[in-house]
Amino acid sequence: MDLFEYQGKQFFAQYGIATSPGGVADTVDEAVAQADAAGYPAVIKAQVQVGGRGKAGGIKIANNADEARQYASAILGMDIKGHLVKRVWVERSSDIKKEYYASYTLDRGAKKYLLMLSAQGGVEIEEVAKTDPDAIVYRHIDPTKGISRAEIEDAVAAAKIDQEARSGVADVLELLYDAFLKGDADLAEINPLILNTDGKVHALDAKVSLDDNAAYRHSEWADWQATVEYDGREKLAKSKGLNYIGLDGTVGIIANGAGLAMSTLDVVNQVGGSAANFLDLGGGASADTMSAALEVINTDDKVQAVLVNIFGGIVRCDEVAKGIIEALKRVELRAPIVIRLDGTNAELAREILAEQGSDSVIVEPTMLQAAKRAVELANRGA
Repeated sequence: MDLFEYQGKQFFAQYGIATSPGGVADTVDEAVAQADAAGYPAVIKAQVQVGGRGKAGGIKIANNADEARQYASAILGMDIKGHLVKRVWVERSSDIKKEYYASYTLDRGAKKYLLMLSAQGGVEIEEVAKTDPDAIVYRHIDPTKGISRAEIEDAVAAAKIDQEARSGVADVLELLYDAFLKGDADLAEINPLILNTDGKVHALDAKVSLDDNAAYRHSEWADWQATVEYDGREKLAKSKGLNYIGLDGTVGIIANGAGLAMSTLDVVNQVGGSAANFLDLGGGASADTMSAALEVINTDDKVQAVLVNIFGGIVRCDEVAKGIIEALKRVELRAPIVIRLDGTNAELAREILAEQGSDSVIVEPTMLQAAKRAVELANRGA
């Protein structure tokens, strides 16, 4: 679950991380009231889960109530990279002396947590990584040991944080790690982490992604979960109980098991294609489940081919094949479907699928061959 900035600041506050005081507003009048309460100059910030708000005109500094009304009127309802601004965050403008970057996230490849710290903040960290990679300090953290104050201070020194800010930055990094760990976050990022002219360090922005699997431990997430925005495909998938994430490619993906689904996305990419989604059926692949999956994928106009990749371990491939055939009777696909089945009774399953005799249903014996065929068909239809 990705939080909006104001929610991220609420999350940080639970762990003692200082942020600029302010409030959220859904209307122009509320925004003006929040600006009056915060004091001028006040910053009015669009609440959308996408970067580039400032460049798009989604962040403005108001020097008085009239300007607050003018800017709030312009920002509310604004479209920023396809995201509609429904609310704004309003806070007192900070007297910034320096800006830094700090985050904790997961490095799945290393199977460790990762601290990233830079003396260059307030800009996209991806650009810093490209133009000045040495400006970012990386520290892997063993989840069983955590990170000590000494290790944090070493990272702060290595990042060449200004001497006057080092103690404050280290304090925030300790609190941020606590928030990341106890708050069950996949990402806890502050960009920028600022040094004010009064010598204090605090978080000016908040980007937080929480692990949905830990929701049962956090009743306080309920209000945040109610604001999660899904696109049409994801809403439909959620209503049908499917594990689905929409992407921007042309090959629709259906697989049983998260690992196999991720591998399928990788193989499609390796053979020159692009996945339109991640869709994990879970352990089974019944006619009802397959129908639901095909219905969701069928709503995506970008999909030019569908790739079904099923491994039959506990579930038998011949039963999966029958389920696919039944599902195809229920859902009229706009795009051809490529099917790869492997595991228990795989040969029988291929025979069953071959007997249905449709030119738009193609069976391939391996994942690589199936991916190549699906990408070929997608490119042909694009």
